[in-house]
This record gives sequence, structure tokens and C-alpha cells, in this order.
Amino acid sequence: MSGPPLVAIRDLSLEIAGEMRVVDRFELTIHPGEMIGIVGESGSGKTLAARSIMRLAPPAVRRVSGSIAFEGRELTTLPLPALQALRGSRIGMVFQEPMTSLNPSMMLGAQLEEGLKLHRKPDEGARRAAILDMLRKVGMEDPQAVLKAYPHQFSGGMRQRMMLASVMLLQPALLIADEPTTALDALVQREVLALMVDLTRANGTAVLMISHDLAMVARYTDRILVMAQGRIVEAGKTGDLLAHPRQAYTSSLLGAMPRRLPAGDVGNGAPVIEVRNLVVDYPGRQRLLKRDAGKRALEDVSLAVRPGEVVAVVGGSGSGKTTLGRAIAGMLRPARGEILYKGKPVVRRGDAWRDYRFNCQMVFQDPYSSLDPRMTIEAIIGESLRLNCGSGRSERREQVHEMLRDVGLSGLGARYPHELSGGQRQRVAIARAVIRRPAFVIADEPVSALDVTVRAQVLELLAALQRRYQFSCLFISHDLGVVEQIANRVLVMQNGRIVEQGERDAIFDNPRHPYTRLLLSAIPTLEATEQGGVRLKWRYDQSTGTDADAGPGDSGPERRPAGVPLKQGS
Repeated sequence: MSGPPLVAIRDLSLEIAGEMRVVDRFELTIHPGEMIGIVGESGSGKTLAARSIMRLAPPAVRRVSGSIAFEGRELTTLPLPALQALRGSRIGMVFQEPMTSLNPSMMLGAQLEEGLKLHRKPDEGARRAAILDMLRKVGMEDPQAVLKAYPHQFSGGMRQRMMLASVMLLQPALLIADEPTTALDALVQREVLALMVDLTRANGTAVLMISHDLAMVARYTDRILVMAQGRIVEAGKTGDLLAHPRQAYTSSLLGAMPRRLPAGDVGNGAPVIEVRNLVVDYPGRQRLLKRDAGKRALEDVSLAVRPGEVVAVVGGSGSGKTTLGRAIAGMLRPARGEILYKGKPVVRRGDAWRDYRFNCQMVFQDPYSSLDPRMTIEAIIGESLRLNCGSGRSERREQVHEMLRDVGLSGLGARYPHELSGGQRQRVAIARAVIRRPAFVIADEPVSALDVTVRAQVLELLAALQRRYQFSCLFISHDLGVVEQIANRVLVMQNGRIVEQGERDAIFDNPRHPYTRLLLSAIPTLEATEQGGVRLKWRYDQSTGTDADAGPGDSGPERRPAGVPLKQGS
């Protein structure tokens, strides 16, 4: 591009405690209005390099060389008051988890007003008018009500919209988006990204997008930087780099993307788990003199899972996916309906209930919060064996060591959860669920927050364990690519109901329900080419009812999914 760059980073190197180099000779130039993506595995240095622009790296991280210029000003030596004047005003940042970025004790109106007070200082009426206008732009149906609401009253997608609104109110020249759609469902992802593109293009804002979602980066960016172990291993125009990767590491990243595999033959055995007309209600909040109206989370849900079968449950946030899994696991008490295990109704008492709980295990979405931080990995995995009266301590210890070998964690039994990576913690969660050789495992978003290569490893591990131990699996996910790789059958849920179900290939290739077609049209995938690269492909084109292709880095107008109401509640 012609003209001076907005950002110019030269020879940037960062170290932790003067020992480990986490960013090594990083270089990047960003021009006004440009969209650039940084991809790579966890720990590759993506976030640290981006945060260094605003000097927001952790205190333990020290810059050992390099310069960072923004609009011609050197930021590495800029006095703190001048730097603070740039933060928010000229450089904005959307963080990965909005719930930890928004103050839970402050109303959203006050949080949205903070930046305007600090940097723009218009009168109160002008600030309020600007905030209401921005809330309308980000899809809030009742902006006045939002001003007096708190972050916990909104869904994850709506909170991310609030973050975008607070940043774009100041019309920055540069927006740094750090994993802006992690853990959001397909429809919300597309809405949030389309919104970000609309707002930044309207203001001529440059975007630096950090993500492990290669398909998303391919769809929205002009250029890509691939990082590994703190270094840029490859960089170039999005389309060229994805179609013709030059480095082995880039090829390995692209090769780790989920791909459809031949569906295994499950057979027609009697169901291991059967759910009949299940209804689950959540009670309303108890106030001083009355209770708010409750919410029906599941309405007349029926399904069956056969031996050795993987049944995937997909749908938007709030569709009832996790509620269904927790009800089957016995963590929620249904209002109506029944659950059958091997043909017999599940009764919450006696030996039958104990046997069912042993044979129905759950892998949770966030392993860090589901693992006791005070227990070693060996103790966590072996905890469920304590009630196994038929084996002694040495035998149980050997079972734990065998399980550690099965999940690739040999020698790590004495460590604690905080000493492991996200992928390793998820392996621990899987090992804990599988060690009793259950007949049925519920996996609730087990790979949603993992980068592309670790996700592929965890999926391969889960598939290998399932083949070895022959357990059935209910796989809950919003990632359609993962579902396409691992599932035998697919259930599509919306508003607490199953709107469509069938064999995986039939659901993906010939969806019948409008909501299923909407889900499939929301997010693109990357399809391997004969030249060793990938191309951008839409699984299903909502407008034509057929598969539709697009080249990598296609910068055409964004097609938003139609017919999805924007709900403000969580």
C-alpha cells in the first residue's frame, strides 16, 4: 500500500525473566484500513507481540530489542501519560473473554461512558446520544435498557458486542482483536465478525486479528502472519499463503483442520441410552415478594444412542445442548420424561443409580475449572476408583498409570493442573471420565478453546479411546468442522427442541430444516486442494440452497444470516 504505515514494528524481541525468548525478531507493518491476521499454536507469541503495541505485556515480559512506531511516534519510549492518551483513543483492543474484561459490578452504561469521558469529554447529552447510537449499530433492540443492565445479564455473544461498542465508540485508528469469537456458536461468530468488519470499514480502522480459527482468518483478512515459538515462520497475502504454503509448519497447521472421515459402522444394537419426551425447567429468580417466571430449557426431547455410536448435538447458545447432557448425566432433575439405560428406566436410588452414575461420565468444557487445583493429576484420575472395592491400592495405581500412558501423559502424574497446558488438562479430564470403562461418555465442548493442532490431537485421542473401550458418546459442540469429523449421527437443537436429526452425511449434505441450513451457512471451512494448500468453502449457501465456494481471502461483501433475532438475555 502507498503512504506511510499506521504501525511499524521492527526487530521486536521479548523475554521472560531474562531467560526464555518468547518473541524473536518480530516485524510487522500495518497500513490504514488493512486487516491482518496472526495465527499459530498456543504459546507461539501471537498475543504478546500484539499486546506489546499498547505496552500491555505482563510485568515479567521484558523487551530486549526492537521498535514500535504508531503514526510515526515511537511507543517503546513514549512517556506513560502520552501512551495512556493513545490507549482506547487511537488504539483499541477487544479481548478474548469479555466477561473478564467487563466490570461485573458496574452498569454497562457507565462502562461505555468511561472512554468518552476520558478521551473525548463531550457533554453528558452528547455522550449518551453517541452510546445509544452505537448500541443500535451493534444490534441492541432496547439500548435504553442496556444502559442500566449488568454484564452477567447478557449472553457471551452480546457481551462481545458490548466490547466492540465500547472500543468503536472512540473510533480508533487500530483495533487489536484477540480471539474475538472463541467459544461462540457459529451464528453468533458470524454476526460478531460481520459487525466488526462493518464498524471498522465505516471508520477506516485497521484490524490486527489474533486467532487459531484459520477459516475465520481466511475469510476476513488481507494478509496473514504464521507464528511458531515466537518467530514469524511465514507471511503473505491471505489467498496466496493458504493456497501455496511454503513452510512445513504452515502445512501442518492446515493439515490439522477438521475433515470429514468415513463414518464407522455402528450396527443396530439396542440403545445404551434412550431419552423419551424429556422436559427440563429452570426456576425463576426469587425476589423479595415473588419469584420471576422460570424458563423451559428442554421441551419434549427424545433420542437414542446405540453401542459404540457418537451422536453430536449442535445448535446456538441457549438451544439446550448442555442442559440435555447434564440431565442425562444426572446433574439436573427433569420435570417430565424418562431416561433409560440399557432398556431400563434410570431410578435415582439404590444400586441401579450407583451403577448408572459409574457408567455415565462427563467431560466438561473448561477442564481448568473442573479439576481440583489442590490435587495431583494422579489423584484426580484415580479419584473415581476409590469406590472400586474389588481392587487394592497398588492395582488402582497401576490402572492410573496405564490411563496416563493411554492419554499421552506418562510421567506427569505428580504435577498439578496449573502446571499443564490446556490440551494436557483436557487429556486429564478425558482420562478421569474413561478410567472406569464407562458405557457412555458425554463430552461437552471438549475442544472449543484449543488451538488447531492441539484440538486435532485431542480429537484423535478421544476417537482412539472410543474405539479401544467401545463406549458410546454424546458429543456437544458448536464447531461444525469438529462434528463433521467425529460424529456418526447429528441432532440439531433450537430453543430446547430437536428440530432435525439424522446421519451425519445427510445433515451436512442435504439439510432440511431452515435452522440447520442457517447454521451450515454461517461459517466457512477450509477444503484441501491438490496443490497442498486449502481453499475457502461455504458448507451450505443459504441463498441458493447448495454448496458454495469462495477463494481464500475473499473480500466480497459479507452475507449475514437472515432470520435470527438478536436476543439481549442470556
